[in-house]
Amino acid sequence: MKKNRAIFQRLFLICLLLGCLCSFETLNAETTFPETKALHGRTIPIDTALFRYPWRIRVNGDRAVVEDLHGPDNFFHLFSYPDFRYLSSFSKRGEGPEEMLQAENFRWEGNDLWTLDCNKSEMVLWRFNTRRDSLLRRRVVKLQKELLRPLDFAIYSGTRFLIPDYSGDNRFCWVDRQGKLLRKTGDIPSSNKKALKESRPALAQAWRSFIDYNPRNGVLAAVTQLGDVLEVYNLKRNTHMVKVGGQGEPQFMVSRDGYGIPTGIMGYGDVQVTDSAIYTTFEGETFKNIASNHQKGIETRNGGNRIYVYTLEGEPLRKYELDHYVDGIWVDEEKGIILAVDGNQDEPIVEFKM
Repeated sequence: MKKNRAIFQRLFLICLLLGCLCSFETLNAETTFPETKALHGRTIPIDTALFRYPWRIRVNGDRAVVEDLHGPDNFFHLFSYPDFRYLSSFSKRGEGPEEMLQAENFRWEGNDLWTLDCNKSEMVLWRFNTRRDSLLRRRVVKLQKELLRPLDFAIYSGTRFLIPDYSGDNRFCWVDRQGKLLRKTGDIPSSNKKALKESRPALAQAWRSFIDYNPRNGVLAAVTQLGDVLEVYNLKRNTHMVKVGGQGEPQFMVSRDGYGIPTGIMGYGDVQVTDSAIYTTFEGETFKNIASNHQKGIETRNGGNRIYVYTLEGEPLRKYELDHYVDGIWVDEEKGIILAVDGNQDEPIVEFKM
């Protein structure tokens, strides 16, 4: 299954918790991992043709959901786990009142599932039916208009969400379960003083980050889609660490309309905070090479073939080199496996043994 790279469509936490200043450290040296290991993936057969651009995967008990970023009919597909037997699809694509314009991310909360529609600026709560073979729409939360194009979210507690701030004024928005903006906190940790002063919206676009939060250890991680930046916030200890890797900060130019145009590299693709580590996918392809390959008619594969593992303090721990190019991952440390989404093949679910 061949797909065009949807980079430009896709382009488009907290340090000051309760007013407490957090420690801040920036590392600019080339990232060196103490251990490097090659992983060979096993493709999991799926007997149903569903996907156009599979993007994310998350498992909850005996059920797994896979997100299709450009799903023609539905954005999400439910499977049994671990056999990946197809059960049903949900979140119909469309402009109707119970349809979705554009899915960005989704999160399990117990047996409930939250999805985010960035174009409608709303979140939807889904719940299993009694047979657990489908998810039913239960509640819609309209986000306040002050939340500028929400592209990701994390569940902080039973009462609040964390959403990256794309106005450029701050780093994160705290939002209640009614969609009300409670406060904004933090700053974009960029060394680009000119952009911080003159082009904050474009800077925020360039610093678009994928986030994940683990309530058991209080660690919130953010990784940049462009460049090579990892942020680690420990919300229990009120600490904040920024690691700028060897590929540097997100690089961009500002268009006449004030938008950020990427000029550096595609960076991180996904992040998961487990109980013991931070797992990320990394690409590293330059936009110059992407454009050159496109002009030559050379197909560039979606995703990256590296998984970087960091400690909960943000120190390099391990690098996995994959024989697949993947976007989303889901890590089960207890079983020692990583499930990944390889959108370059017809059967996109791949299992790696760590």
